[in-house]
Amino acid sequence: MTNPIELLRSRYGEIPFNPEIEWNDSLTALLSHRSIRSYLASPLPPGTLELLIAAAQSASTSSNLQTWSVVAVEDPQRKEELSKLAGNQAYIKQVPLFLVWLADLARLGYVADSRGISDDALEYLEMFVTATIDASLAAQNAVVAAESLGLGTVYIGAIRNRPQEVAEILNLPSSVYAVFGLCVGYANPEVEAAIKPRLPQSAVLHRETYKLAEQEEAIAHYNDIMKEFYTEQKMDVAGDWSEHSAQRIATVESLRGRDRLRKVLNNLGFKLL
Repeated sequence: MTNPIELLRSRYGEIPFNPEIEWNDSLTALLSHRSIRSYLASPLPPGTLELLIAAAQSASTSSNLQTWSVVAVEDPQRKEELSKLAGNQAYIKQVPLFLVWLADLARLGYVADSRGISDDALEYLEMFVTATIDASLAAQNAVVAAESLGLGTVYIGAIRNRPQEVAEILNLPSSVYAVFGLCVGYANPEVEAAIKPRLPQSAVLHRETYKLAEQEEAIAHYNDIMKEFYTEQKMDVAGDWSEHSAQRIATVESLRGRDRLRKVLNNLGFKLL
């Protein structure tokens, strides 16, 4: 699908606006993004991993501190172990490459120690946030690069369900934690993956100041769009988007173990002062 209007229709469930700006391949790639949850076992061409990391390292990074790292997991047994920790998601085992993106403050601590300089600032929440953002920006660059090569991807936030065990499996040092995982591989052509509609721009785009109450109409409209999408895709989702989303935050249990994240992060060396 390369028609700009059709891409916009798929992304919003309707045509939200007619773009007057000249279209290009980068916009097509970005608006075509979809999560892939069924993969072929086909290996990736040599050099693919390194090219994805080059794209990741081309992302912005705060003060050039580069407070992220990534572990490339290709070993079947290790992928299976990580799959179990992430809610038994089968596609982690299917893909030839599973990337675990890390917020990494250990490297800066090591550098400071080697120069005889204190690293007191690493204990503060700001540095934790910086490292998490750095990892996220890098990973998204890798996703865009992967999709440009004809590969499919899906983020795995459930890697945070059991962060202590993930750290042990990947031999992570103190002050490093897994932000999320990323499956990378060739999509199974027999399983269609649709572009999922997003909220109307009127819900996320605020001009000059933030306006929460004015989002009500946009959210209601989106609920209708998503009910239609769920039906078309034969997805077993109860209610509409608002119902589904509200249920995800209704109880501590809905966090699936991540309610203990602060305590585990403390154990992993993040003081979060």
